[in-house]
Amino acid sequence: MSAAPEEAERRRRWRAARRLLLVRLDNLGDVLMTTPAIAAVRETLPDAHLALLAAPSARALRPHLPMLDEVIAFDAPWVKAGAAALQGQPVGAAESALLQQLLRTRFDAAILFTVCTQSALPAALLCRLAGIPLVLAHARERAYGLLSDEVPDHEQIAIGMRHEVQRQLDLVAHVGMHTCDEGLRFALREQDSDAAHGLLQAAGVDLTQPYVLLHPGASAASRRYPAAAYGVAAALMQRDGLQVVLCAGPDEAGLLDEAATAMAGAGPALPPLRELGTLAALVQGARVLVANNSGPAHLAAALGTPVVDLYALTNPQHTPWRVRAQVLNHDVPCRNCLQSVCAQGHHDCLRRVAPRQVADAALALMQEAA
Repeated sequence: MSAAPEEAERRRRWRAARRLLLVRLDNLGDVLMTTPAIAAVRETLPDAHLALLAAPSARALRPHLPMLDEVIAFDAPWVKAGAAALQGQPVGAAESALLQQLLRTRFDAAILFTVCTQSALPAALLCRLAGIPLVLAHARERAYGLLSDEVPDHEQIAIGMRHEVQRQLDLVAHVGMHTCDEGLRFALREQDSDAAHGLLQAAGVDLTQPYVLLHPGASAASRRYPAAAYGVAAALMQRDGLQVVLCAGPDEAGLLDEAATAMAGAGPALPPLRELGTLAALVQGARVLVANNSGPAHLAAALGTPVVDLYALTNPQHTPWRVRAQVLNHDVPCRNCLQSVCAQGHHDCLRRVAPRQVADAALALMQEAA
């Protein structure tokens, strides 16, 4: 079969799918970077049932991604966070329970979204056991019967490599799925905006003036700019005439306290945020976000808020997507290490970024926005 008829047949098979399982098992920010590809699936198959198989933390996204019909939570043992969560549980219990759920639903197609350092084969095997006939993924090793549609993965971690968003858009394009808008997706609700407004008002923020939002958190220690340096940068911004607000997630109270101490009263620190929608509304309301390479930076990209990204040089694929940004780091020989904790111990790619640079970047973006 020549290339054109083969491609037409592939598209025909996928357009017949009515129940699709979309698999993205890593962090919330990775799911956000996959939303343009998910939108391409929805736009191509407007009447299909779309289920996202994701880490339990991704359940918070369900109200904000109306293009999905459901989110199935799963701690995957082949993903770092999933393996940690399964410690002490009977081996295979989580996989068996998920398999039974997939067998009941009877999906007829699955798309496996992975970064280039992940293998799609564990999820592909799960799909085969669940009787899913159409399975699409990037594959570095030959998948043979585990994938119906295999896209060879020759990508290497290096400067100039394809962005993570583009990687997933290219994957679904292989089966003829495209979107008219390649931006990240996140839908805010009125209750999210109300909650954010109430927090800001209670903290004494002048709601008639723009504010810079600082978020010092990140799931990996290697991607965190020092919290105290955030506080110093906030104090410098305040001296530059900017209104600053500090926030962090429910498990980041220590970072919040450290940054607030270094701020020395330069601006309010909000209580740890427990609702993703509240954080998103705060990000949307900010004139500029200052954050690490983490979920809040990708929320900013989805919501159109300019971002100063303290971008650790662990992986070059995840810079802010299609939003005005200042990406700050210090070049190091150990760049692209893919480590969750700095293996060198110095963390120079972030520690050698001065708080004055952070403040200047925020001021520049504020002036551009104005």
